[in-house]
Amino acid sequence: MKLYIVFIFSTLLLISCQEQSEQDISSIDPVNWEKKKLTSPLPDSVVEGRTYLSVYSQIYTQTEHKQLDLTATVSLRNTSDSDTIYISKAEYFNTSGKALRNYFKGTIFLRPMETVEIVIDEIDKEGGTGANFIFDWKTKPGTSEPLFECVMISTASQYGLSFSTFGKRLY
Repeated sequence: MKLYIVFIFSTLLLISCQEQSEQDISSIDPVNWEKKKLTSPLPDSVVEGRTYLSVYSQIYTQTEHKQLDLTATVSLRNTSDSDTIYISKAEYFNTSGKALRNYFKGTIFLRPMETVEIVIDEIDKEGGTGANFIFDWKTKPGTSEPLFECVMISTASQYGLSFSTFGKRLY
C-alpha cells in the first residue's frame, strides 16, 4: 500500500512539474534589455532601415494537420567592426499577422561586432508556421547594415532537423 501511495505521489509531482515548465516560456520573459538601452542621444545623422525576418516556430510534417514544434534562435548582429548600431524595434508576429510581442521599449545599441539573441522556445506555439519579426534600426552613414538571421532546430524522436532564414531589408 505504501509503495502504491509513493507511486501516485511521484506521478502527480512529475505531471505538475511538466505543466509548470510549459508555462515558463523563456522567450516571453524579457531579456535584460535595460543593459542595452540607449541613454545618450543618437548621432546627428543616421540612416534608417527596416528588416523583415521569417521565423518558423512550427512546420508541417506528414500532413497539413500535423505540425512539428521548433526552437528558434533569432540573432541580431552588428556587422560593423568600428561603429555602434541602434535597434528601436524587434516585434514578433504570428502567422495571421497579429503582433504578439515587442521585445524591448526604446532603442538599444549593439557595439561593433556584437550579437544579441532572442530565443523562441519549442513549447511557444503562438507564432505558428508563418511567424515573423520586423526590426527597425539606425546606423551612421557609411556603416554596414545589421544582419538578422534565425536558426530553427528540432531534435524530436531519433532525428534532428535544422535550417536558417535571413532578414530582408524592406527600406
